[in-house]
Amino acid sequence: MNNFNRRDFLTHPMGPCGSLALSWLLSQEGFAASIEANNLNPLAPRRSHFPSKAKSVIFMFMVGGPSQIDLFDPKPELNRLNGQPLPPSFGKPVSQFTKGDTPILGSTRKFQKHGKSGLEVSDLMPNLAQCVDDICFLRSCWCTSTVHAPAMYEMHSGRTLMGHPSLGSWVSYGLGSTNENLPAYCVLLQPEGTPEGGAPCWSNAYLPAVYQGTLLRRGANPLLHLKPPADITPSRQRATIDFIKQMNEKDLDPSRTDLAARIASYELAFRMQSHAPEAVDLSKESERTKNNYGLNDKKTSDFGTRCLLARRLVERGVRFVQLYSGGGPLVTQWDAHDDINSNHEKMCGHVDQPIAALLKDLKARGLLDSTLVVWASEFGRLPNTQGGRGRDHNPHGFTMWIAGGGVKGGQTIGATDEMGLNAIDTRISVNDFHATLLHLLGMDHEKLIYPHLGKDERLTDVAGRVVQSVFA
Repeated sequence: MNNFNRRDFLTHPMGPCGSLALSWLLSQEGFAASIEANNLNPLAPRRSHFPSKAKSVIFMFMVGGPSQIDLFDPKPELNRLNGQPLPPSFGKPVSQFTKGDTPILGSTRKFQKHGKSGLEVSDLMPNLAQCVDDICFLRSCWCTSTVHAPAMYEMHSGRTLMGHPSLGSWVSYGLGSTNENLPAYCVLLQPEGTPEGGAPCWSNAYLPAVYQGTLLRRGANPLLHLKPPADITPSRQRATIDFIKQMNEKDLDPSRTDLAARIASYELAFRMQSHAPEAVDLSKESERTKNNYGLNDKKTSDFGTRCLLARRLVERGVRFVQLYSGGGPLVTQWDAHDDINSNHEKMCGHVDQPIAALLKDLKARGLLDSTLVVWASEFGRLPNTQGGRGRDHNPHGFTMWIAGGGVKGGQTIGATDEMGLNAIDTRISVNDFHATLLHLLGMDHEKLIYPHLGKDERLTDVAGRVVQSVFA
């Protein structure tokens, strides 16, 4: 070693140049992210694959399947052929309850152009219509199931079967959290009940348990068991947590991600007792803000509360917030089998004002650029009737939209045919949709992987393309 000079050191395989090259290669292959995921804090913030504007997500899910042709995708030809059979060229779209042989049902809704972009929105969403210049409408989405639960699993996890991690879990796993005192992934359900898909819609599946969605419930105590028993002092509880951590760490090795997640969960639960009550306390919001979100109106108060909570959570560094409109009994969902107008008038009445308030509030606070807002559902509705006034499920072509977080607003992407039945231009599969959302967050969907049962699993499975025209 006495003859080992500086030139030898710099050219040696284990010298700094070799180490730098090795580090770069590892990061390119995705190993750096997996090393970070195995540290003692699985929720520590992580570098994205490339720079991005979006840092957090508010994912709004409309349970039951809103009708694209009554909301965001006007079809004059549908109205002209109202009451007639579907033209033979369209085939017979078999759905869950219809066989494609019922007559066409035109839309009675009035569409108008709005904003500088002139995008059309129906009279069911007058408040949201004021925000179209910030919204990108994806009119050519499609999925693979006509049944609620499998379609929900596909939209949440990329597969029609339960047992795979949800989008929120993948995002939390890939990026961690910037707030160590709150969950990275929060779920806000409708008080009447859960969607048909249930808990698998926000499950971590085979990802470590720390990436599962945390339910926030209605009322003064949105998080169950947040307050310790009256006879347990903070110092006593801190001592208990420290002792549990010490015992767990005796068995900890880099491969024990489950144990690392357990340690992190205990620590997070302890910190949440001090910080979560403030995050979910709406009492300090101004009366003007509460009115904007509709908290003082019985029709909009439930969903408005969830929208306002979502803003407060992303404002405090929560990575992913998933909130639902619809759940529980059929009458509280967007599932308009009997009467499309009465159902959508009711459901849009719940969400239109709060969603518009959320977009405007995020924009006014400078948060819209860093927050990706998503409006989605498991599928749309058919152009032909069910029972005279309702519509059955349509997975072949429907509309979802995104805003903020690097999205080019004021545009529509893709199109359905003249009946609003099939996506025909720039078709966007669920895998494409997920790949695009991850890209907006700075993640390459082909590199965001997790080893499971001998396979490198990913949200988009073996498919997915990024819809480039989405980006600003």
